[in-house]
Amino acid sequence: MNRKCDNPVNEASQPCVRNVMKYLADITGSCIVTGQHTQTMAMEELYKIRDITGKEPALLGFELLAYSPNINEKDTDEECMTEVLENRGTLKRAWEWAEKKGLITFTWHWFSPMYGRSKSFYSENTEYDVIKAVTEGTAEYKALLKDMDHMAGLLKPFCEKNIPILWRPFHEMDGVWFWWGRRGAEPVKKLWKIMFDRFTKVHHLTNLIWVWNAEKKEFYPGDDVVDIISRDMYPPAHEHTARQEEYEVLVKVTNTPKIVFIGETGVLPDVKSLHDNKVGWAAFMTWSKGFCLTEEYNSFDELKKVYDSPYAVTKDLLPELY
Repeated sequence: MNRKCDNPVNEASQPCVRNVMKYLADITGSCIVTGQHTQTMAMEELYKIRDITGKEPALLGFELLAYSPNINEKDTDEECMTEVLENRGTLKRAWEWAEKKGLITFTWHWFSPMYGRSKSFYSENTEYDVIKAVTEGTAEYKALLKDMDHMAGLLKPFCEKNIPILWRPFHEMDGVWFWWGRRGAEPVKKLWKIMFDRFTKVHHLTNLIWVWNAEKKEFYPGDDVVDIISRDMYPPAHEHTARQEEYEVLVKVTNTPKIVFIGETGVLPDVKSLHDNKVGWAAFMTWSKGFCLTEEYNSFDELKKVYDSPYAVTKDLLPELY
């Protein structure tokens, strides 16, 4: 891989960011970092993987939805509040994982800054207009910055302790199901750049690795504000491949080489095929709950096969990067 891809886009990035990016660039094409999303304090997924494989993923994903400042508890439903209540406090789990020197990625199902009800990260549950949100002087813009500043405050302690975070905001931005993607490419690219500038120049979050998450080139905000490109994939159950076609499409998004992730997957990749065909996914993250806890999408034999593979980086094989 072209070594340009291990240079972080934020020139002020901490050494821990550079260490992680260099490591990911170096392993690309030879092995892949194992990852698992968790979204509750119980972290059932991590314990299931331990029970089945005797190992742990090198990368853990944590959900920040309950840290959204504008959860409308007066106009909601039981499903929404259950998800919120199960998620509250999960930053504590991220701190515990950091103490073990594991890799961390954050996903934020961001409840809309205004006009939301129930799970207002979904477009159908909010009238919040992303075009107004990226227009200075509007109430929507002020609410946007207020929420960003709130989240920056939660991320700041990780920065102060030199803990690298694989930061994946506005995930699946090329879909219409989340409020940030509902109005198309131009406003969500502006959202990305507003957050990038605010987090790097105002809040000086020098520990973030910026992970773009989409499939369509027109949604890409630029090589100067993205460290890693990723896409989410939910293939048919038990269809384990290297996802080579999806990889080849994704890498065409950028003008300069970037590290490439499977941001979310419902089905484990075929790690041996990935190695044999030099398909350059540097990491994957299996989604939570039924995608890990049951055998509906991945058999436990397949899970063990992946974690036992010489081409998979599990937590015990991860070098100390921070």
